[in-house]
Amino acid sequence: MDFKGFKKNDFQTFTIDGLDSRMEAIRERIQPKFQAVGEEIKTDLSNTLGYDMYVHIAQHARRTVNPPKDTWMAFCNNKRGYKQHPHFQIGLFDDHLFLWLAYIYEVPNKKEIAEIFLDHTDDIRKSIPGDYMVSLDHTKKSATELGSINLTESLERFQNVKKAEFLIGRHFAPDNPLLRDGKTFLNEVKNTFETLSPLYKLSMRDSQ
Repeated sequence: MDFKGFKKNDFQTFTIDGLDSRMEAIRERIQPKFQAVGEEIKTDLSNTLGYDMYVHIAQHARRTVNPPKDTWMAFCNNKRGYKQHPHFQIGLFDDHLFLWLAYIYEVPNKKEIAEIFLDHTDDIRKSIPGDYMVSLDHTKKSATELGSINLTESLERFQNVKKAEFLIGRHFAPDNPLLRDGKTFLNEVKNTFETLSPLYKLSMRDSQ
């Protein structure tokens, strides 16, 4: 599939009632685009990071009643799964597309990762633009600009609270023109992930 960008219709998927109907739309509208994006991004990302990165597309297989309110794909250096590892995400809610470097609560060594980040808060602020977003819960839409948060406090919460998470990246509104141009969007993804790559490499020190 030649990736031509995300359209308004893709975001409207999350207004469809019913699990089966919404999942059908996700499979037909969004997942083929994820597949195409994955093919375009994974080699560049692998070269940037120095790890073989594998594409994982969320299947929402455990859902039996409630339809998903978002969907995503992940890039991870583990072929079998991504949730227990640092990973990059591209995904959609009904009102924005997100690009994340994600450390969700399943990561077993998140205390050690948080400690590394706490030792490098100045470097993080210097290397990552202040308008990048930070989320402490991947299931919620809300996020705060890096320039506006207490980074130390957020990382200490990530370190000490079992269900706490740390995601950093960018949000794009559905009407952002770059989403509608496949090549422009892919370049934006590559640039964003490249900006976040030093943070990823820092976090992988603990697993060496």
